[in-house]
Amino acid sequence: MKKRAASQRAANQSAARMGLAAAALLMLPEFAAAQFPPPPPPAGSAPAVRDRWPETQRPQAEPIQPQTQKPAPARRPQAQTNPDGSPAAKPAPKQAAQPRPPAGANVVACTGVFAKDSTHLKIAIKYDSRNVAYGPVDGPDGSKISATILFPNDPKRRLEVLWNNEGSRADTSVIAINGRSQWVAPKGLKLGTPLAALEKSNGKPFKLTGLAADGTASVVSWDGGGLSSLPGGCKVGMRLAADAKAPEDARKAVAGGKEFLSSDAAIRAVRPTVVEILIGY
Repeated sequence: MKKRAASQRAANQSAARMGLAAAALLMLPEFAAAQFPPPPPPAGSAPAVRDRWPETQRPQAEPIQPQTQKPAPARRPQAQTNPDGSPAAKPAPKQAAQPRPPAGANVVACTGVFAKDSTHLKIAIKYDSRNVAYGPVDGPDGSKISATILFPNDPKRRLEVLWNNEGSRADTSVIAINGRSQWVAPKGLKLGTPLAALEKSNGKPFKLTGLAADGTASVVSWDGGGLSSLPGGCKVGMRLAADAKAPEDARKAVAGGKEFLSSDAAIRAVRPTVVEILIGY
């Protein structure tokens, strides 16, 4: 009986994982036709080190002049004192500038540890195993599925990574940015981005569903815009939520299974913002 129950639990987890992957793929637009080419190198090569930090020129020797009289001895600088006559304290030495945190520390790129061929181990090495866990996360229809979780105890740095090969925790499937996470997706996309700004990033209007029962809409197609193809071969999907203060009449006008363009006045009337970003392969 124990073996049968364990087998049933494994089957349920596998079905839930497949359901989430299918839902994510529905939210994600079609694969990029080609990766973005690398940016061209800046014009002109950087100057050599010796050109950027030139050597100090040696002063030219001056002819020796005959000494007619001995120069007066130089005065020693008087020691600084306080008003009461006690010696003044020496000024504190200047402290070295503190190093800045590395740029892009919370950015998801479709390369490196977030590439298609990544693993749980690679992420643990990159971000320190103490900041990485493997456990259950929310799946479709109230289910729970297993995923790698970065910074599980810090909502602002939390990131979830699902794997196609759950047994070896390898082969990236979906990377989820949700909740209060401050991770930034490719092209600077982040939670809280309003609809108009998202359309600007895409370079043209895109298609999204009407509002579901929970007040959210999902992108169904970027319509060949800039977000339809990302460097690294990944694709991106979005879920947006209507403003809680949007009028009820405006919500009803865009509810249901209809599709809208992001430029449609009706969908803009509910002022949706991004509440979930899914990056998948």
